[in-house]
Amino acid sequence: MGMLDGKVAIVTGAGHGIGRGHAMELAKHGATVIVNDLGGSVTGEGTGRDADLTVKIIEGRGGTAAPNYADVSDYDQAGEMIAQAVDQFGRLDILVNNAGIVRDGSIFNMSVEDFDAVLKVHLRGTWIPCKHAALHWRAQNKETGERVDGRIINTVSGAGLTGNFGQSNYAPAKAAIASLTQTLSLELYKIGVTVNAVGPAAATRITGTMPNAPAVIEADEIPDDEWNRMDPAVSSPLVAWLASDEADHVTGQIIRAVAENIILMKGWADGPTINNKGNRWDATKLGQQLATDVFFTRAPGLRY
Repeated sequence: MGMLDGKVAIVTGAGHGIGRGHAMELAKHGATVIVNDLGGSVTGEGTGRDADLTVKIIEGRGGTAAPNYADVSDYDQAGEMIAQAVDQFGRLDILVNNAGIVRDGSIFNMSVEDFDAVLKVHLRGTWIPCKHAALHWRAQNKETGERVDGRIINTVSGAGLTGNFGQSNYAPAKAAIASLTQTLSLELYKIGVTVNAVGPAAATRITGTMPNAPAVIEADEIPDDEWNRMDPAVSSPLVAWLASDEADHVTGQIIRAVAENIILMKGWADGPTINNKGNRWDATKLGQQLATDVFFTRAPGLRY
């Protein structure tokens, strides 16, 4: 018996890479998976039927899956995607938001169009499916009076947590998804929905656009009994666990899965502090106070 038997999941951006790994892993543990992918390029152009490839792999391994080609940043298409789960399989239990593109460039060279396109796919393309799923689960909760045990798992990135040169669109989009995750965890907890985020690291089409990047790997290329630290499916067991009943006590967490490490992120936290004892700060004296009482401690991440 699988830990996800009887559950229905949607994984966005699952035609390739990390999303394919998640879809395969959820199906391995018994979930029926709707494989969403617009089928565009890594920079967001065009459409295709890439989702069919992942569905074929899952079905070839004895699982159940169905394709979906929605643009997750489009309100109506994302709503139809959520409805597909209910209409075709009778329920929705798990939503994994993974779809993303990159259009890198320094702020000197990045166009407004490239900034908007990346935020649209990552942030809007996470928020809109979450909204439709939340509306569905709230209606279910009102109808039955019972907690719905829904799961939302979003995708963040180290770039969004620490910054990355040339990604002033991608990095803040991913940081916003971390904040969205924590906010939705508060808003949806009462009806029984947990909301967490995973920060994976792998050799994917997205990382393949970077200088000196390792060769792109597809999740189905690495057998389960082999280890490759850049396998796109490295973080997928964590996603499957977060999607399971075992994780019903975990919500609002940002967890990175990098090679053999699983890291609970602490987020922004108070560092060295100075207190002016109820008095207004004097700008002409503040520099010396900061230099001696704050900056000298060399708080992590502080640049001098």
